[in-house]
Amino acid sequence: MEARIEVIAEKKLIGKHITMSFVENKTFQLWSSFMPDRKEVKNSIDSNLYSLEIFPVGYFNHFDSKNTFEKWAAIEVSDFNEIPTNMETLVIPTGIYAVFIHKGPAAESDKTYRFIFTEWLPNSEYHVDYRPHFAVMTERYKKDDPDSEEEIWIPVKNKIQ
Repeated sequence: MEARIEVIAEKKLIGKHITMSFVENKTFQLWSSFMPDRKEVKNSIDSNLYSLEIFPVGYFNHFDSKNTFEKWAAIEVSDFNEIPTNMETLVIPTGIYAVFIHKGPAAESDKTYRFIFTEWLPNSEYHVDYRPHFAVMTERYKKDDPDSEEEIWIPVKNKIQ
């Protein structure tokens, strides 16, 4: 699996979030709340969906699957002029990302993440940066379909900094 390195400009998102851990996974609950309301976002720039994680600084230094983080379900928008009452805003700052394509059912994405964090990252010139991690689900995303695809964006910075 190859990574492509991209520098992204700031992204504005509107969505919902929840605090959870890998042990107490509330992803289904979050998306079940977000999806019926997503049409209330009037200034989306496309139909892509964003699944984000915001991990506390040091989260990966001593990984414990019971530690909590913020999980977001969101849509990218052009501005924050209209925010639905039951949603919040989030800004992804400009930065470098390693981008991977996960092919296959969403339930098998753990294999892609395991590859990223146990093989690719340790052997790369990068380490994880403390900005939001996210997956972009385009029209190619089909959840449980074996032909499904989603982009996984991992924030990185050069080890020599």
